[in-house]
Amino acid sequence: MQEPTEARVRDELAALYRLVAHFRMTDLIDTHISARVPGTKHHFLINRYGVLFHEMRPQDLVKIDLDGNPVDPGDADSQLVNAAGFTIHSAVHAARHDLACVVHTHTADGIAVACQRDGLLPITQHALRFYNRLGYHDYQGIALDLEERESLVASLGRHKAMILRNHGLLAAGSSVAEAFVNIYYLERACQAQVKAQSAGAPLVFPSEAVCERTASQFERPTAPIYTQRVWTAARRLLEPDLETIE
Repeated sequence: MQEPTEARVRDELAALYRLVAHFRMTDLIDTHISARVPGTKHHFLINRYGVLFHEMRPQDLVKIDLDGNPVDPGDADSQLVNAAGFTIHSAVHAARHDLACVVHTHTADGIAVACQRDGLLPITQHALRFYNRLGYHDYQGIALDLEERESLVASLGRHKAMILRNHGLLAAGSSVAEAFVNIYYLERACQAQVKAQSAGAPLVFPSEAVCERTASQFERPTAPIYTQRVWTAARRLLEPDLETIE
């Protein structure tokens, strides 16, 4: 497979922002998605602060280093990024070179599950994708303190998804496509849990063996093929308004 270029990553990341908007996972301008710039371990792309997700274009993404410095020339407004977003994303990109894309959301259902002591319950097939594969990070206030990066990384561990208690969701992937699939299913699992709990009926829990078996099934060798098919199909939801780079 051909190595991605920065232009291609910008195109895919802008599409991911629009898909997050399409699936109503936005919170005005206050959440963020980032992607590692190919060919370097030290630069990543993140949204320019103030641009709504549904209007995100490749040129609206700011390239910064792990110290938060803009890499490309531009005025202060065009290089402005969310400070808390920098803390969260720089932590993951600095520590997890296997991850190319990180998504953070503040959805109502994601926050609701993040407020529950037991977190994500293993009660749906969507949730079992994350069985024993989900980190939890205790709330420490708005993530403006760079010292929190160490505990964020420790909480994530070797997982690709995490619940930020009292705050929201985080999902990542080795590609933009995988990050999209992970945040989509994590969000859907939270939605289903909140609805199931609201019914007030006793919940049915699969056995631990079934939970682990199901989680392992999501990791079968054909998983990357599925991920790419999902991503390709999801991008068609954005046509014909999404500008693509040929």
